[in-house]
Amino acid sequence: MPQLTDRFKAFPVYPLAHVPARKRELLQRGVDVIDLGAGDADLAPPPAAIEAVIKAAHTPSMGRYGFGLGHVPFRQAISDWMALRFGQRFDPISEIVPLIGSKEGIAHIAFAYLGRGDVAIVPEPAYQAYVGGTLLSGATPYIYPLRPRTSFLVELDEIPRETLDRTRVLYLNYPNNPTAAIAPRDYLERVVRTCRERDMLLVYDNAYSELAFDGYVPPSIFEIDGARDVAIEFHSLSKTYNMTGWRCGWAVAKPEISAALSKVKTFVDTGTYMGIQAAGVAAIESWKEFVPPNVAIFKERRDAAVSAFRSAGFTCDVPQATMYLWIALPEGVPSRPFAERLMEEEGVIVLPGAGFGAGGEGFFRVSFIVPPARMAEAAERAGRVLAAMQADAGTEAVAAR
Repeated sequence: MPQLTDRFKAFPVYPLAHVPARKRELLQRGVDVIDLGAGDADLAPPPAAIEAVIKAAHTPSMGRYGFGLGHVPFRQAISDWMALRFGQRFDPISEIVPLIGSKEGIAHIAFAYLGRGDVAIVPEPAYQAYVGGTLLSGATPYIYPLRPRTSFLVELDEIPRETLDRTRVLYLNYPNNPTAAIAPRDYLERVVRTCRERDMLLVYDNAYSELAFDGYVPPSIFEIDGARDVAIEFHSLSKTYNMTGWRCGWAVAKPEISAALSKVKTFVDTGTYMGIQAAGVAAIESWKEFVPPNVAIFKERRDAAVSAFRSAGFTCDVPQATMYLWIALPEGVPSRPFAERLMEEEGVIVLPGAGFGAGGEGFFRVSFIVPPARMAEAAERAGRVLAAMQADAGTEAVAAR
């Protein structure tokens, strides 16, 4: 049998890999499943996006190869929106790269900037595309644990100088998945300054830029002076417009960086279906009308989730952005067994912090993607499992004395 490569063997297990099959088994057994695992809300996309893709499906030319250029109005809509939302202007042809969802672009950019002997700084816990792209490019990930001590920020001055000397790529994601942390402007300024001094590519994942609450407005990395020299920023329709399965996003950067990603993509894909890109135009053009009421729904769910899980005995902060709660577990309650018991005994799916890497241990992630009543039910079930595990731990401690 052909042998797998060491590169492949180095892949961690994807956090959601086993969830669909286990969920199906539970449903077949008649279990009332509440899935809080994936960041995949039960809400509808903008009506205009649905209408646009239906129209495109009846237009034969929209079903032909889009190649890298794709649907030019999609590029223009992105350019216009970046200027409207962030005050940053980008050329729609030379500085924007349409993507099959931001995930593939985040992974593929590594192929242009990393190779054997290079280092990428990868936060942990984090989206697995960061470490995936690093490993596939043959480079070495330097894992930086995101912990409350640093407000879940990657502090570059804590990384050994010899590692920084080999670093060519830094992955950052704020607002952050899974911790829901946000990055202060002075922090982003320090990061950009270091990347410029060390000629490091800053891969800035901004997928949650529009899912923010309580007056917080997440910035683009390009609002920071000097970022255009060293950064590429990724956006997605997935979270902003409830279009996760549509797989449509984009990257934006100066021409030299955009061209590098575009060239990689010529060897691995021929572009998103142009009908989806037409739907992307319609979605982006509905931003002012669609996003505020959609975010209001998430805020209601966030508030319900925080209240319910706190009442059930858990500790969590009130996130200012994203669709996640990053909930601390009491000492002695490991995240994987907790998530497994919660799924098997109570039918509630959450993601254990350890599933995002060792740096996530001690926490679990809840997606507030269901209505408040279901969230309250899920939290109550989670509280029962937590109490049972703590009782078990107490019994074992007594027996050990």
